[in-house]
Amino acid sequence: MKKLAIIGAGGKMGMRISANLKKEPFEISYVEISDAGKERLSTLGITPTTAEKAVPDADVVILAIPDIAIEKASPAIVKMMKPGAMMMTLDPAAPYAGKLPDRKDIAYFVAHPSHPSIFNWEPTAEAQKDRFGGILAKQSVVCALMQGKDEDYELGDQIAKKMYAPVLRTHRITVEQMAILEPGLVETLSSTCIYVISEALKEVIKQGVPAEAARDFLLGHLNIQMAVLFNELPGAVFSDAANKAIVRGLSEIFKPDWKKVLEIDNVKEQIMAITK
Repeated sequence: MKKLAIIGAGGKMGMRISANLKKEPFEISYVEISDAGKERLSTLGITPTTAEKAVPDADVVILAIPDIAIEKASPAIVKMMKPGAMMMTLDPAAPYAGKLPDRKDIAYFVAHPSHPSIFNWEPTAEAQKDRFGGILAKQSVVCALMQGKDEDYELGDQIAKKMYAPVLRTHRITVEQMAILEPGLVETLSSTCIYVISEALKEVIKQGVPAEAARDFLLGHLNIQMAVLFNELPGAVFSDAANKAIVRGLSEIFKPDWKKVLEIDNVKEQIMAITK
């Protein structure tokens, strides 16, 4: 039975993965220093311990703390880990930014959830409403072995499937590729675009369009637009008028070099800003 230590077990992500892993056949130690986090863990029937007690014997240490805290917190934790152990982080930013200590005799593994797809289908209404994932709705997970052996990857993949369950599939990629996906693709780019769309909805409501009508109209069109663009309706295409509107919108809304946010040097700048 593998021994796991979850650092930050009572935090936002810590609670999610603690609740899932608690049901699995692992020997788990839960580390939490804040009173609020300890109180949250008590709702799961969990009594936290200290890193000094949990880390030295752990086969896998899961770092469920914010990106900005990893550079400060990880050296002491890594120093306590036994040779051959593995540290898992839940986000690529800090590992890719070089915020983890250089120690060659342990493995580093990163696993980040994709969250349930907008095209996900679930058998119950309750599961369909699990937008975040990790409770009832299926989601995929991207995994990367930053350093270590193939067996380390297999162990990390196994744990990722359980802590983010239910999982549709996992994808093995590199840490750099994961960084391009987040923050590059899904935060800097797509979150910004979606934010602008939400602001546009507010704007048309200000102009007098009834709020409920505007929301229904926008969300319905987003549904079909996404289905067409992401090939969920094979053979379906936009109308000639819609294509003309897209060309006009691109020239009026976006800079010609907007794709630079996905170039690796730009992604590195985004990550440094996140992890400071």
